[in-house]
Amino acid sequence: MTTSPTLAPWSEPGLDLLHRQNTPELTEHLGGVESAEQVRRRHERYLAMTDGQMFLLLLDGEVAGSVGYWPHAWQGQDVYETGYAVLPEYQGRGLAVRALLLCAQRAQREGVLPWLHAFPSVRHEASNAVCRKAGFELLGEVAFEYPPGHHIRSNNWRLALTS
Repeated sequence: MTTSPTLAPWSEPGLDLLHRQNTPELTEHLGGVESAEQVRRRHERYLAMTDGQMFLLLLDGEVAGSVGYWPHAWQGQDVYETGYAVLPEYQGRGLAVRALLLCAQRAQREGVLPWLHAFPSVRHEASNAVCRKAGFELLGEVAFEYPPGHHIRSNNWRLALTS
């Protein structure tokens, strides 16, 4: 029996998850595969986050993906940015939408900023569908830099974190 997904604070199992997510298929819209050293540094950044948080997405006690939020200066305003990824064997079950909604609830409860933004590539249909299904508002297409030095055309999706 499948239970509802839950979020757990980022911890040591996250390093294995990052390595499992570091494939051409899962990084196609994120600048490509990272070196082992880049993955290790990303893991260390996630462990050290003090403003915002990264989470492990758990399903039946198994790590199925990741989601998180962090501060981002966007068009002269301080907002939260979010990102999410679900391992291939867990995709197609609506987990990314549920994880994103759980993350938004945490950002609303624990954060101080009014907006949560997502910036998926305009070419990443599945990620854009996640934002739409999670109730984000599409503000339009923008130039976005992710990772640093890699410019992409993204959709700017926004969700209000205040009533």
